[in-house]
Amino acid sequence: MKPVDVLIVGGGPAGSTLAWALRDSGLSVAILDKRDFPRDKVCAGWVTPAVMEELEVDLDDYARERTLQPISGFRLGLMGEKEVETRYEHGPVSYGIRRYEFDDYLLRRAADTGATLLTGTPFRQMEREGDGWRVNGEIAARVVVGAGGHFCPVARAMGARPGRSERIVAAQEIEFPMTPEQAAACPVDPEVPELFFTRDLAGYGWIFRKGDYLNIGLGREDNHQLSRHVTEFTDYLKAQGRIPADTPEKFHGHAYLLYPHALRRLVDDGRLLIGDAAGLAYPQSGEGIRPAVESALLAAQSLLECDGRYTAERLAGYVERMENRFGRRQAGPGWLERVPVGLKQPIAARLMRSPWFARNVVMDRWFLHTHQAPLRFRAGTAA
Repeated sequence: MKPVDVLIVGGGPAGSTLAWALRDSGLSVAILDKRDFPRDKVCAGWVTPAVMEELEVDLDDYARERTLQPISGFRLGLMGEKEVETRYEHGPVSYGIRRYEFDDYLLRRAADTGATLLTGTPFRQMEREGDGWRVNGEIAARVVVGAGGHFCPVARAMGARPGRSERIVAAQEIEFPMTPEQAAACPVDPEVPELFFTRDLAGYGWIFRKGDYLNIGLGREDNHQLSRHVTEFTDYLKAQGRIPADTPEKFHGHAYLLYPHALRRLVDDGRLLIGDAAGLAYPQSGEGIRPAVESALLAAQSLLECDGRYTAERLAGYVERMENRFGRRQAGPGWLERVPVGLKQPIAARLMRSPWFARNVVMDRWFLHTHQAPLRFRAGTAA
């Protein structure tokens, strides 16, 4: 194929957003992904209005043929404790989506605005060629962007060692269409996802209904015996009558890095990481979609400012923008992480029973990030 200016490895929300953001830049862009789309993706599957605004998604158009479940509240608490329900009166505060549809929508839109799609094509190798790269021995690119998730091969080429020297969050999830009988009996309100924090405060589980689809999952920063924790969680939900007794047992796993704990370098000569490849998930909620989208918008601005010279020094503006948006990464555990669990548990139990804390801290600040305005991207600037 013809040489391209930007080769993006990974067609998820980060990669497709970057391609879309570069649509009027004059740069040629290609997206390489080992999977054909649409494809399933392990994820709870909700996005905030800020994400839809940043992506300039027409909600009516999107919902015409795809799942878009408005969310107007949440139930949350510690497992085994009484949950607190928070409702919002001013309209949807999030939307439930199916990644099977959402990722495909963004990727097709990127193609419609000029990106070349190389789906069903695994990344095998990359070699330096002049001041650019040659990928798989046949794709010449001036800059290669790693957007392939936690195990992104570009991140590996830049020194990342997934599963060996990184403090990961491990999660297991299942999303399935309920039978008519299951749907009729399911007590979960589609507009009110339910969150259950583990008693050791190492993670949380969730139930989320999107029409007749039910999404159940659990993630922990400690991945030791994760399957046992998931089984205990689903047994608890069944005993409480929250999910069908015949819920499928085959959960799917994935891993990611929380932003403060990720130590991956973001740029190198002619290479740059975005999304989960860079390790950007929010530390309290584990959400990765909004950080992925925003990293792509910031990367687009930085690439345009390089004026075709993609050295590590010229790409350093991306690192600065990321720190301005997400803060500096911390070298070790924060002060709260050093507090013994035995001291934190009774405090957490009391706080979780507070409607004010549940709404203003857990939901508004940790999960919805209402304190942070959406990024705006116009003509090569994200602000």
